[in-house]
Amino acid sequence: MNSFIANAWPVLQPFAPILVVVVTLLIVMLGIAVKRSHFLIGTLSVLGLNLALLVLVGQMLGWFGMSEQPMISSMFIIDPFAQFNMAVILVAALACCTLAYPYLSTFKDHKEELYLLLLLSTVGALLMVSAHNLASFFMSLELLSVPLYGMLAYTFMRSRSLESGLKYLVLSATASATLLMGMAFIYAATGTLQFKEIAQSLPNVYDSPLLVLGAAMMTFAIAFKLSAAPFHIWTADVYQGAPAPVATYLASVSKVAMMALGIRFLLDASILAIPSVQTVLVIIATLSILFGNLLAVRQTNLKRLLGYSSIAHMGYVLVAVISIGAGAYSVTNMYMAVYAMTSVGLFGVITLMSTTFKKHGEAAQLIHYRGLFWRRPVLTGVMTVMLLSMAGIPLTAGFITKFFAIVAAVDGHQWWLAAMIIVGSAIGLFYYLRVMLTLFKRPNPTMQFDALWHWGVQVGGLMVLVVTLIVIYVGILPNNFILWAMQSIMW
Repeated sequence: MNSFIANAWPVLQPFAPILVVVVTLLIVMLGIAVKRSHFLIGTLSVLGLNLALLVLVGQMLGWFGMSEQPMISSMFIIDPFAQFNMAVILVAALACCTLAYPYLSTFKDHKEELYLLLLLSTVGALLMVSAHNLASFFMSLELLSVPLYGMLAYTFMRSRSLESGLKYLVLSATASATLLMGMAFIYAATGTLQFKEIAQSLPNVYDSPLLVLGAAMMTFAIAFKLSAAPFHIWTADVYQGAPAPVATYLASVSKVAMMALGIRFLLDASILAIPSVQTVLVIIATLSILFGNLLAVRQTNLKRLLGYSSIAHMGYVLVAVISIGAGAYSVTNMYMAVYAMTSVGLFGVITLMSTTFKKHGEAAQLIHYRGLFWRRPVLTGVMTVMLLSMAGIPLTAGFITKFFAIVAAVDGHQWWLAAMIIVGSAIGLFYYLRVMLTLFKRPNPTMQFDALWHWGVQVGGLMVLVVTLIVIYVGILPNNFILWAMQSIMW
């Protein structure tokens, strides 16, 4: 037995953070079966994610004597690119757990299963960023997506939550079927499931109709999962109906994992080298920037506004992917990490404002935030920093990432896409500032929603404050963050 463990440990060690989350998942499952305790299950989930993050940081710093060479198996690869995105995923999942606890405290029954679904989905996200095979691509993506259906419809007593889960279930299943059919066509053309081997066989099947059709279908499915236009119809309705902590998860963990896997597929398998795929991605990026920003302008529901905003931001990231190819690793890593943290901050404020949830739903309408500054100045400061970062205003992390996206477009001679980022940012500035102005207006005489007086000393409130400090720090002193992102290259 000892010899078996000694032989297996070098292979399993790179997967240690994922294994920690899996063990946490099993412990939480047994804990729910033995005794229902919201505090116990929430604490176990947070401790497990913290331990996984600690193990991952230890691996990245060389505490455990791991080889600097990436660990490669037939299905997965643990390299700096995967580790960077794992760190972002674990931080975002931890934030969602801490936000879910006060949100669920008003529920009478069945609070604990949400943590179970969240941990299971997080395992799928961690596997996604390390997948380099079409089979592991699909399996890890489904492991992320299937628990999300239940998470979105978790507050099923609210009709919009149930509608959110059903819409995502039906449309996501359609996208998964499209993805699977695209994989079948690529396999028929190349005879392999490995990304690297697909790239090696491309010169021989470059003009194959099966390859082009398969690549197009997979690109469409990836665009759906990223809520990129014109596959964005579900986004606003799902964001609006989802419980606030689940919307946070969808906007951060899900997007980071899908973007990382999409980039690895497009670049490692050299799918981006196919001219028709490049053309399709240019169209998707352009439509995402335009549709996302223009549709967000008219929104009075903050969750719908952030949903449409996410469409535009996915367009900005795709610009970097199209423009600089293999150099897209560092730019997209930076952009997605900052976008995830900013989304956590904004949805965190919505969650804190919705902790009084009884029969009135959530604090999602802009009218609920009118005059918030006069009641909760610190919470208003958090929201203001996040909105400025989303808009790309200097001295915030969002400015750094958007600047690098424009530089990538210029370096790749994609002048049209560079212009689209500038135009989209100008439109985005309008509706972000509109939300900010609402915070400082004369308050409503009656308050339907409000954060608790001691929100800043609760775990969820502390998490939102820490994320805000990170966004400000990266915006003022970005060198270490940029260096870390540049070192997180694929093997």
